[in-house]
Amino acid sequence: MLSVDMENKENGSVGVKNSLENGRPPDPADWAVVDVVNYFRTAGFEEQASAFQEQEIDGKSLLLMTRNDVLTGLQLKLGPALKIYEYHVKPLQSKHLKNNSS
Repeated sequence: MLSVDMENKENGSVGVKNSLENGRPPDPADWAVVDVVNYFRTAGFEEQASAFQEQEIDGKSLLLMTRNDVLTGLQLKLGPALKIYEYHVKPLQSKHLKNNSS
């Protein structure tokens, strides 16, 4: 059985621990489209996750997304799009850059 460790944060985001236990590689750059979709479903964005599937956003694409891409390119409602970018996409990008800078 897969283990997912989630916590609600005051800002409305949900922290999702990335590990091999939840079925995704730890580095988002290695995620397939299905991993990205499952990440957002697990984070509480069930409805919005399908946009990542429709646009074929894999981990490498996710890490390249700008705020504008998320707010307009995915055709999501503004509120969820802002939360997705600020609390998920941007932190994943920062973590990836930090882990891969030498």
